[in-house]
Amino acid sequence: MLTALEVFTTVVVGVMVGVEFSVAFVINPILNALPGDSGQLGRAHGGRMLGAVMPVWYITSLILVAVWAIAGWHHHGTGLVVTAGALLILSVIMSILLLVPINNRGKTWTPDNRPADWKQQMNRWDRLHYVRVAVIIAAFALLVAALN
Repeated sequence: MLTALEVFTTVVVGVMVGVEFSVAFVINPILNALPGDSGQLGRAHGGRMLGAVMPVWYITSLILVAVWAIAGWHHHGTGLVVTAGALLILSVIMSILLLVPINNRGKTWTPDNRPADWKQQMNRWDRLHYVRVAVIIAAFALLVAALN
């Protein structure tokens, strides 16, 4: 049963990492290259869509890691799992304090109501998101290492 939990948790976190990596290095660069207002409209729509899904995914991942750490407390690799959990907690804190406020503003913007500094705000979100992606990649790598 523990093995199934370990594999399921690693897959859930891994897919989350893939989505966030794709946002950082594929989707947003594509949106930024679109002409006119298309990129900003796309980012607003993406902010609404992913802003609804990702919080649940992050919290579910964190809960699964916590259950893994508790269930496997006396097994090899628990320290790696606990460290991965700490990194996921850091990613949630970063999200709540730094990224979500920008996303909440950005998802309501249209070409008619966006602020003059909207590009700077999106660039700040992107920079913070790169850090968050690095943090969750590290958490994922620790979970993979804990599978041994």
